[in-house]
Amino acid sequence: MVLEALDSGVALKTVALTPEFRASALGRQICERITFPPLEVEPKILKGLADADSPKGLLAVAELPRGGVEALPGDRPGCFLYLEEIQDPGNLGALARVAEATGVVGLALSPATAHPNHPRALRASAGSLLRLPVACEVSLGDLKKHLAGQSPHWYSLATRGGCDLYETDLTKTSVLLLGSEGHGLSEEASELSDTALTIPLESPVESLNVTVAAAVTLFEMRRRR
Repeated sequence: MVLEALDSGVALKTVALTPEFRASALGRQICERITFPPLEVEPKILKGLADADSPKGLLAVAELPRGGVEALPGDRPGCFLYLEEIQDPGNLGALARVAEATGVVGLALSPATAHPNHPRALRASAGSLLRLPVACEVSLGDLKKHLAGQSPHWYSLATRGGCDLYETDLTKTSVLLLGSEGHGLSEEASELSDTALTIPLESPVESLNVTVAAAVTLFEMRRRR
């Protein structure tokens, strides 16, 4: 993740590492790329600073400013992802990783969605949250206004009763709305959706979790494009 941050031009404020890690090939590589002296700390101190269960000997503090809806490209065709109150940082990171892998143009996060700078979200994204355009505290009205020039088609996911994912036109510039893990989409988001999509499932499976459902849908959208 530190290398991903350096590759993405993220400003690192502090780098702390253990003597063992500093002596490793990766440690030497990182020390050569930063423009300030790192802090060398004992493993037990690094473990106390890090939130990971098994830190690997390296910790960095970065400056990661996040903007609102203006952080999203407003004139680039493709698919945008809107996450409404996704509260698990791990889910947010995994969704960002899938979004980048499928060519999503930008990621808009509603109020009450986990913050993209949460360490677990960053790790789960494997660097995607450092590269993908991400907008925080975005209301549906803000996003609709920001993308008005492209007239996107708004999609949601329905466990049953929606249009078959594999028989629906998915080639337009679009927004895919994803709701919270427990409650799904709000009434406002559901009303904004032009088309509810349903992923055909074999019985007796009734539903997929939000990350898997998003991945299936986004890869099908990418295949169509």
